[in-house]
Amino acid sequence: MYSRELYTFIVAVEQGSFLKASKELFTTPASVMNQVNKFEDRIGVKLIERTNQGISLTSAGRSIYKEAKKIVKISEEATSRAKQIEMSEQQVIRVGTSILRPCKMLIELWSEIDDGSCTIHIVPFDDTPSGMETMLSSLGKQIDCFVGPCDSLTWKENYNILQIKQGECAIAVPRKHRLSNKEKLCWNDLDGETIMLVKRGDSPVLNRLRDEIETSHPKITILDTPHFYDTNIFNECEQTGCLMETLDIWADVHPSIVTIPMTWDYKMPYGIIYAKHPSETVEAFVAKISKSLEK
Repeated sequence: MYSRELYTFIVAVEQGSFLKASKELFTTPASVMNQVNKFEDRIGVKLIERTNQGISLTSAGRSIYKEAKKIVKISEEATSRAKQIEMSEQQVIRVGTSILRPCKMLIELWSEIDDGSCTIHIVPFDDTPSGMETMLSSLGKQIDCFVGPCDSLTWKENYNILQIKQGECAIAVPRKHRLSNKEKLCWNDLDGETIMLVKRGDSPVLNRLRDEIETSHPKITILDTPHFYDTNIFNECEQTGCLMETLDIWADVHPSIVTIPMTWDYKMPYGIIYAKHPSETVEAFVAKISKSLEK
């Protein structure tokens, strides 16, 4: 932030001669003298007297030297602060969060191992299908990662996934429904009911569930929903009186819906979804989370 001539002038003054200054600066005495001359010419003031014993400062030189030391100190402090800011910005992890894909679980995991190496910034996004598409396209750009169900074949192909746990598939029941007081449901309880279920295709777990319903439980009607659940799906469940396949982690999403476990063995992988080619900061962050899960 300050000129080479200014720094050379300071070193020459402190060393007391061009020869000693040249050794400190790993250059020649002639080069030191040339730098000092350029500095004097640039500011238009004589700063140094040449003597047989070396150099001495003029009155103006003493003033410039004193202020130059301040300039160097201020410049170095400013540079240090800028580097700290840059480092801090580079080590920010931008975690996406929404109603159905909250970041709480990830934040809690990180809080147990937080070593001060990065800062978490929360970035909200919309659970609607279009909102999900926009969020996914921004992974590695505006958002570094998010947490949610991660059974999608498309996601496994296009993103990195670190599984945190297995979510239990359950049944969402409107509070006014005849089954809402049940502690647990079995297949017979669902006879004659309509169940909202993600349409066939991208989720192996839900495809298997659909297959079992279609082959073994013909009295149950399936109502297709989009691949991405949002709060409107829960509203529709409550308004129509239909049941809905859901996850235990969504038990508190809608106040008028009860989440009841089923006597089946369907589990949904739940974890961190992040870019296929993440930054070193994100890679290190996920690696620390992964290591903590192994303990």
